[in-house]
Amino acid sequence: MSLSRKRQKELRQLQSEAAKLWAAQQVVVGEAAGIAREAGRQLDNFRREQVVPTVQDVYEHRVVPVVDKGVKFSRDVVDHKVVPAIGGVVGSALTAWDIANAKRTGTAHTPRAVLAVPAERKSGLGIGAVIAIVLGAAAAVGVLVAAWQALRADDELWVADDPLNAPEA
Repeated sequence: MSLSRKRQKELRQLQSEAAKLWAAQQVVVGEAAGIAREAGRQLDNFRREQVVPTVQDVYEHRVVPVVDKGVKFSRDVVDHKVVPAIGGVVGSALTAWDIANAKRTGTAHTPRAVLAVPAERKSGLGIGAVIAIVLGAAAAVGVLVAAWQALRADDELWVADDPLNAPEA
């Protein structure tokens, strides 16, 4: 299939214009890449100078006091509410246990006789101390989980790292 000279001339002219357009687009893309690099550098400067100090200030003045207050509150609750209540329940249960053992063995006929007998001094941690330690650890874990939930990043707030692809023609 042969083309006329006129069509060949038009095709060469079209190829020349396409080559000029391609060269111009390459220049524009090169300039855009330079602008993107500079924008990234400026964004890094902004992050270093503005964002990081602000985040550190908010962390130090808002998050740390709240977490400390939560730890103190949970420690106070455990020390003044939970441990005495559990100690009372455990003490009552142990007293009932001692009375039941005394009745079964026949060593004492009344609960007063059991209470009047001096108890042996035990060494080491008692059941109350173990329960207090477990509850304190559970409270500390609860505070840490609450702080982690408050500070973790939400996936919807972040921009994807993948660059945008040009639409296909």
